[in-house]
Amino acid sequence: MKKNISEASNRIKLLREEIERHNKSYYIDNQPIISDFEYDLLINELQTLENKFPELKEINSPSVRVGSDILQGEEKNSFVQRSHKHPMLSLSNTYDKSELLSFNERIIKSTNTSFRYVCELKIDGSAISLTYRNGSLLYALTRGDGEKGDDVTANILKIKSVPKKLKGDNFPEELEIRGEVFMPWLAFEELNRVREENEDPLFANPRNAAAGSLKLLNSSEAGERGLDIILYHVICEPSIFKTHHEALEAAESWGLPISEHTRVCSTIGEVIEYLDYWEVNRKALPYPTDGAVIKIDSIDLQRDLGYTSKSPRWATAYKFQAERALTRLISVDYQVGRTGAVTPVANLEPVLLSGTTVKRASLHNSDQMKVLDIHINDFVYVEKGGEIIPKITSVELSMRVAEANRPMFPEICPDCGTNLSRAEDEAKHFCPNSTGCPTQIKGRLIHFCSRKAMDIMAGEATVELLFNAGMLKSPADFYMLRESDLLQFEGWREKAALRLISSIENSKKVPFDRVLFALGIKHVGETSAKSLANHFGNIDSLISATKEQLTDIEDVGDIVAGSITDFFSKTDNIMMIEKLKEHGLSLKGKSDNSNKLSEILRGKNIVISGNFSVSREEVKTIIEMHSGKNSSSISSKSSYLLAGNEAGPAKLEKAKKLGIEIITEEQFKRLIENN
Repeated sequence: MKKNISEASNRIKLLREEIERHNKSYYIDNQPIISDFEYDLLINELQTLENKFPELKEINSPSVRVGSDILQGEEKNSFVQRSHKHPMLSLSNTYDKSELLSFNERIIKSTNTSFRYVCELKIDGSAISLTYRNGSLLYALTRGDGEKGDDVTANILKIKSVPKKLKGDNFPEELEIRGEVFMPWLAFEELNRVREENEDPLFANPRNAAAGSLKLLNSSEAGERGLDIILYHVICEPSIFKTHHEALEAAESWGLPISEHTRVCSTIGEVIEYLDYWEVNRKALPYPTDGAVIKIDSIDLQRDLGYTSKSPRWATAYKFQAERALTRLISVDYQVGRTGAVTPVANLEPVLLSGTTVKRASLHNSDQMKVLDIHINDFVYVEKGGEIIPKITSVELSMRVAEANRPMFPEICPDCGTNLSRAEDEAKHFCPNSTGCPTQIKGRLIHFCSRKAMDIMAGEATVELLFNAGMLKSPADFYMLRESDLLQFEGWREKAALRLISSIENSKKVPFDRVLFALGIKHVGETSAKSLANHFGNIDSLISATKEQLTDIEDVGDIVAGSITDFFSKTDNIMMIEKLKEHGLSLKGKSDNSNKLSEILRGKNIVISGNFSVSREEVKTIIEMHSGKNSSSISSKSSYLLAGNEAGPAKLEKAKKLGIEIITEEQFKRLIENN
């Protein structure tokens, strides 16, 4: 017996550590390593062992505690944390319809009255709680650890379907309603398209994209991500509703976004019919779903059944199995991107999956290839991440053949032959030959022309043609092209040539931030390009900026700052910028002080931390209106640390160490009022 307990104790310890690691990957990093199904298997194994050996149970075990999305470390104080008035729990779940029958039997044994179920689609997003007081939105909290969550009100207000004020006048004085923030398929595809173009890591699925977007510090950027919301659980005290369905209908009448696919079911048979229908038809929905939630409709019966430490006893989730296919890996290609990143791509025997034929799937990087232990000629399972992006999830080892060989990640660039490099903080290998690698050069030229950059009407074929003819080696070369240069090529007519030349001329009117984005600096996307343009005002100030000055900007961390300084340290890039200046491109911003209230904070870099009488976004706006600059981290260049309630201890300590003046909200008000 002792041996059994010892073995169980060791296994439980390993399971808890592994589950906590996956909780961090899922809730904090938004980069899950395993599927929901594999995660649920770990949880089930842990629960089984803890039930068999109750003396090994712990109150902090992940089997009885909700995974937390609250940021830790340096980012901990980026959002204010607030307590939930009612714990925000997770749901028990199953992939087996026979377990739903058992759930139904338990409910029948627990009550002497007839009851109905309400079935709702389980949106694959990020849980949220909205609180309204006197009909106005008070705040929005993430699930957090179930007891408290991050206040993300500024980002929630950017979602068009969220009403700031409720309709009518028959709502309770204080109302809490919970739901799911999600990213529709179209928004997800566009976000990943842009990230792929910028060679940023792709989001694995819309859930991760929604969760990551909800935690963006820049609410304007969050507003550009296309997030939406569906609400499904009304809480008010005392309850003014008899049933859950009645509460949802009332919420819809107040202007709150409620799902149109909710159904009241009188029997468990009707519940299973609902599941069978949506397991097939969910693929036509404009947003991601991963299952359905089954709830007791009666509020009184919900109250009687109560809760476990982790989930309500009156509700459960049925999760749809991800569709996957088994096929053979033929070979692996290695593609070079415009920033030099080398990405392995699997070539597969064509297989039908979710209505389309899949022939290729990204393997992301060499680490992922090792994790999968993938071999040429292996039979592999392919899923569509979020039903869209094909990905290899595992290898069927029982079908591995003797002649299966492990693919070797190249040591040299497959395009130009330069030795590849890999930084310690990077998952990818890179070709450092940025000025001589043809694929990188063409990739940067295509990026320069793109709609959100310079909007020049030259696609891949045109760039390839002009590059091969020796006419196009640098973005500045576009402005040397003439109509006669184009007409010498077969198939080019005067109209097409004029259209391209005209778009090149029009691109000179593109504002500075888009020109900066068009340069293709590694890790500098549209949002960070805007921040850099607004902060420095012109390209020369940006070129001369130190890494420390760069990291003072809200959207710029050490990696981005290092990439910027590296870009401007190269002579070829400086020469290109000088040529762009000569051709009349806009390499400085427009000065506009008409909306400034004063110059009292001119030249002042201010870091804010803690809670204030108004939102942090409003504090930042006030600083900008008085000509100051907001910084995210303390440095020797900081002028003040504006400290509210519960200011971050790390920032306070660093400010004291560097001799940075710490001022309160009241002192800040006096400073700007004395102007």
